Amino acid sequence: MSINGQPEKVENIYLSTLNEILGSIAPQNDLEPSLNSILKILAKDLHFQRAFLAIMDPKSEKLKLSITHSPAKIDHVTYSPGKGVVGRVYETGKAVVIPRMSDNTDFLNKAFGRSEEELKSLSFICVPIKKANPKEEDNILGTISVDSPILAMDNLLEHKHFLEVVAALISNQVSRLQEEMALQAQMLSQGPLIGGLEVPPPANFVATSKSIKQVLRQARQVGPSRATALLRGESGTGKELLAEAIHGCSPRRDKPLVKLNCAALPAELVESELFGHQKGAFTGAYQNKRGLFEVANNGTLFLDEIGELSLDAQAKVLRAIQEKEIQRVGSEQPITVDVRLICATHQPLEKLLKEGKFREDLFYRVNVFPIFIPALRERREDILPLAEQFLELFSTEYDKNIKRISSPAIDLFTQYHWPGNVRELKNCIERAVLICEEEVIRTYHLPPTLQTAESTATDTSLSFGEAVAKFEQELLVDSLKKARGNMLQAARDLRVSYRIVNYKVKKYNIDVKKYTGSKKK
Repeated sequence: MSINGQPEKVENIYLSTLNEILGSIAPQNDLEPSLNSILKILAKDLHFQRAFLAIMDPKSEKLKLSITHSPAKIDHVTYSPGKGVVGRVYETGKAVVIPRMSDNTDFLNKAFGRSEEELKSLSFICVPIKKANPKEEDNILGTISVDSPILAMDNLLEHKHFLEVVAALISNQVSRLQEEMALQAQMLSQGPLIGGLEVPPPANFVATSKSIKQVLRQARQVGPSRATALLRGESGTGKELLAEAIHGCSPRRDKPLVKLNCAALPAELVESELFGHQKGAFTGAYQNKRGLFEVANNGTLFLDEIGELSLDAQAKVLRAIQEKEIQRVGSEQPITVDVRLICATHQPLEKLLKEGKFREDLFYRVNVFPIFIPALRERREDILPLAEQFLELFSTEYDKNIKRISSPAIDLFTQYHWPGNVRELKNCIERAVLICEEEVIRTYHLPPTLQTAESTATDTSLSFGEAVAKFEQELLVDSLKKARGNMLQAARDLRVSYRIVNYKVKKYNIDVKKYTGSKKK
């Protein structure tokens, strides 16, 4: 067989193409870019003129041309099942091979930028993309199709079989992208308005990384409902802040948001705090007291570390959710409450279930809408924006004129594993601001924990001379950045001669051109 007129070993081409495709569909890769990469690989390796991926829109039940690789600009195209070549493939689930496109009148020529000459010189192959489980109803997810140079029918059929293998490989990715399309359509249909009011963004909530933006999207989804949300993640990831965001985009936003850390009180006092008590119910109960469920009536109650509740308290919380009734400690009179519950935990509740420390019925009641907040080390794009936000906050609070964080200090931030997450980062910046007497946060202002062998990727402690040299180099790099590579200006800023700066630049092998034209960071 020859591809594009050049004799080649087809098996080798298919194998190398398959290897490239497998690399593109790695689980950590984003969906749409990875699928687009597959189309590019197909076009490059097999000399296809164009490659198209059409995915069924669950809402309209029509095929939408979602991803394309083409030299011409492609207009938005929607196919109805059964109409056109692609529509027929989607409806029947059977691949189609057309040896010469000009012999078929069902193509959307203008939309794809095909000229009359191209139609006479191109073949067309279209195969269905099916779900992994063929027994499921509506198991056709979409189609993948290509414009190929005209070849012998046997060669086109080999391409068709190969595309069917590719379609099977990418079916899971297409299914997930289909779900994302449905979610985006739902979010657009809801619009930014809830109850006639625009939903404000959560205050002090930094969302740079894709993972935390997904968390915020989920918060906006569950916010308008009365469903119980369960916020899960390591300690210090910002579960309380997210609870405030959920409350802020709910119809109860003007009602109280009451918070309780269940681990902060002894077990015997938690019930009194949650449900209140009657005068004389126990020693020290000198008067009636309303519980937090009553205080939060018509509003939201946030229970942090719900896994720390005793089994008795869990039973009463379950009743409050199911029956919307509570009883004060020492009273038999039921009190009706209307409370939206948001819970949080850093513990694996599934493990507590197996150990008999958490009620199964309560677990399913609070786990209606779980939201997993990733650890800070898993979303490193957020570290610097968070650090800068905390720097501005504490500089204002402590009346300091600190403008930025030095590059070596930023390197330490990004290398550190942050076991305490955002809370630890906030405390680290506060400490640095307190001891900093300059306009820049430098490495020696940071806690020793950030400067361990693990964080600096070195297993040997520096000698006095090495430490001085490292500090000297840091100051020099910082000044060159500020002066945009101008060594004379850097010398003025450091209050030393140009000769010394020039000597140190050569000594530490610093590339001055690297900082020419760079903006101050």
